[in-house]
This record gives sequence, structure tokens and C-alpha cells, in this order.
Amino acid sequence: MATASAVSTTYLELSQEGGGAHKFYEVTVDGLVVTVRYGRIGADGQIQTTTFPTAEKAKAAAAKKVGEKVRKGYAPAVQGQRAPRAVTRRQVSSAPSTARAVAPVLWRFRTGSAAFGIHVDDDRCWVGNQAGDVYTLDQEGAVLARFSLPDGVKCLVADDFWIYAGCDDGKVYDLSSKLPFAAYDIAADVDIFWLDIHEGVLNVSDRGGRLTVIDHEDEHQWARRSQGEHAWMVRADDRAVYHGHHRGVTAYAPDGGGELWHTPTKGSVLFGWQEDDAVYAGTGHRVVQRLSKATGTVEATYACDSAVYSCATSPGGRFVFAGDSASSVYCFDQHGTRLWKLGTGGGSALSMQYRDERLYLVTTDGSLVCVDASETAISAAQQGTVPVARDVKLAAALPTYVPATAVTAVTTVAQAPAGAVVVECVQESGRVRVHVLSEGYDSSWNVQFPRAIREPGVRYVVDALHPAAGGFYRVRGDIRRLL
Repeated sequence: MATASAVSTTYLELSQEGGGAHKFYEVTVDGLVVTVRYGRIGADGQIQTTTFPTAEKAKAAAAKKVGEKVRKGYAPAVQGQRAPRAVTRRQVSSAPSTARAVAPVLWRFRTGSAAFGIHVDDDRCWVGNQAGDVYTLDQEGAVLARFSLPDGVKCLVADDFWIYAGCDDGKVYDLSSKLPFAAYDIAADVDIFWLDIHEGVLNVSDRGGRLTVIDHEDEHQWARRSQGEHAWMVRADDRAVYHGHHRGVTAYAPDGGGELWHTPTKGSVLFGWQEDDAVYAGTGHRVVQRLSKATGTVEATYACDSAVYSCATSPGGRFVFAGDSASSVYCFDQHGTRLWKLGTGGGSALSMQYRDERLYLVTTDGSLVCVDASETAISAAQQGTVPVARDVKLAAALPTYVPATAVTAVTTVAQAPAGAVVVECVQESGRVRVHVLSEGYDSSWNVQFPRAIREPGVRYVVDALHPAAGGFYRVRGDIRRLL
């Protein structure tokens, strides 16, 4: 009579003082199967499972993995005894505005918690708050849907069609379909302050002033420690990654991270914006500075009356907008002449974006505010005439989406609908990758795919795949498991 194989588990932790690594590594052997779980201490972490031809080879592979980690400083530990490291939450103050007039607010949506994340495109307005809620609204303020994420949202960024939320749990969630998923799991020793994504490559700035670059398969590419700490700004394009910290802005080559230039700024950088040829740094010294992307030269300075929490521009930088710590919003011409200063009517703007003569703000009181930034409306506001702001209410039956955490959370279909694309999870070098099976695609390319639902041999149906410049595919639309 055969006996059940014994299951053995080795649990290790690496925790360094002063904000260094704080992560775990667990290896479990169950017969022919080796399961590795790793991540931040206190988090569920990522899981990789590998099957070996014999139990002896499984044990040998597990022992090798454990040995490699011990040599890197990991040590045996008891799970749960060491507390998770606290995540830095941005502490901001907001004073009443000193402006004589209030901005012409068209509508306001109160999310219930301080909000940092904003993105506005042709169809929707997105807002993410410290409670982990992300709401989508149409251009007139009607609430369309809600995403409920596990932790506070630090920022929302767009990369072409795809929308990503960087959260306090160290994960970056893809919100581009009804099935939000953790697209990136940032290293345990990175305390994320801000992020940007360009062509699927994630750029992360953190509390220690570091810049960490991660590819579409969540694998570390390179990292640099800048001259300053508290790096609240990161922007990226084909030419460089622009990193703002308390000693200025540093530009790095996207391939390898070589420093291209460094420019000191007037005060610590608190926010960043970019146009095709310039980056804009809002600082604690009450200014926004425009820097040339090519050389780092300061081309213009936009003076405010208090510390600048956020900034944005109209297309091409024709107008420059800034939000300060005293609940005011400013508009300048491209050369630095102040055109107007108005009160927000509801807290300081922590992030902002201009689109089609409207300025969208997210504020310290948790509101998404839509301001009429047309010349006519602003002139009227300066004279004391503003519209009555409409308070947006939540719909009674609002669609709410949460990240999938298991294969069982995904809808199952018996066959692929016409026009859909079939992909398959495969085991490669100890990692589970996803490749496309449908004709017309490069089967050697990986597909960026939710790790929580990857299982070797399982096939999925997706609405569409789009190629990224880095040589991989990204999913667009719904994901369903294929029987």
C-alpha cells in the first residue's frame, strides 16, 4: 500500500534596518511538486509551482533554492512574529485660500478620503483615494463604476489604453478591464512614492530617493539612488526617465540607467509633469520650474504663493497650472507670467490634469473637482461670477470590481467566442509564463497576465492582445478561462 509523501516547508526572512529589505521566502516540497512563495513580510506574496520527475529531484531543487537565499542573508524565521514594515503615507496640510475669488467649479464628486490619483481621457475621469477606492465618471460627472483595491491609491497613470493604480500594498493594478489584476509587485524594500509606466516598463520612485525600473514580467531591470531623498516625481518617455527628489531632477537613460543630467531646483520636488520637450517640477519653495528634456536647463519659472503640491499644462505647455498648499489654483502663460489665482473651493489640489478647457483636480478633502478653465469662465470668476457647483452623487446600484485572487474567480467558457484570442500558461525555467496560441501572433512573445490566476496548462480567452515596444503583448478587455 502506497503511503502519502511528507510535506516539508522552509520559511526564511530577510529584514534590514534603515528602510532596507523586509521580505520573506518560503519553499514547500510536496512529493514531486515544489512551491515557492515570496514577497513583503506580512503580505500574501507571489507563488511559483514547479513539478519534477522524481521526489529526489524536487528535494534537491528546493535545497538549492534555500541555499541561495541563505547565502544572500535570509535566515529561518517564524511567520507572523516580525511585523510588516509601515508604508509611508503622504502627510499633507491644507490652509484656506488667500485668493479673492473662487474657481468656476462645474461639478464636484466627494470620494470620502484624501485623493492623489487622477487620470482623464476622451471617455472617462478616474479618481483614486487613500481608502483604496477608484471611481470612473463621465465628462459630466456621472459615476460609472468603482474598483475596490486592497490598499490606498498613491497614483493613477496611463500607458496608451491601459490604466494603472499604484497602491500602498506595494502592488500596481491594471484597471483596463472588468477584471483588475496586480500587474506588478514592487520589491519589498521599495517604499513607493510615485510611479510612471511607459511601453509596459514600470518606473518607481521611493522614499529613499531611489529609482527602480521593472519590466512587464515584474522582473527588476535596474535601479539608481539619486542625490536626494523623498522622490515624489517620476516621468518617462522614449528618451529618458526623469526623477525628481529633494535635491532636484535627474534624468537617466531608459536602457541601463546611465545619468544624462542633473539639475538642482528651487526647493524639494513635490510633483512632476511632462510635455514632449520639457518636464515641469513643482516644488516646496513655491515654484514650478520648466526643464529642457534634452539638457536639463531651467527654461522658465512659475511663482506661486505657497508650496506647490501639483502642476499640469495645456497641450504643448501653452498654459501652466499649479495647485498650492493653501487651496489655490494658478494659471500662467508659457513664459511664466501669472494670469490668475483662484480658490479651489475645497482643499488643496494633490494632483491635476487639464483637458479640453477643463481643469480636473483631486484634493485633500477627497474630491474630484471639474473646473471650467475657459477664458470666458475664468474672467467671470475673477469678477465674482461663478456657476453653482453640482455635487455628484453615487448611483444606487454602482458596478463594483475587485481584483481576482484565484482561478475560480474568473468566468469559465466552453469555447472561444468569434474574434477572441486564446492564450496558454506554460512552465518555463521555474516560472509560469503566458503565450498566445491563436494565429497571427508571435508565439515566442510573453503575455502580461495576472499572476494570481496563472496555472500551468490552463488556457484563457481574452478579447484582444496588443503588442508593446518591449516585445510582449498586453491584454485588452475581459479574461475568461477556457474549458
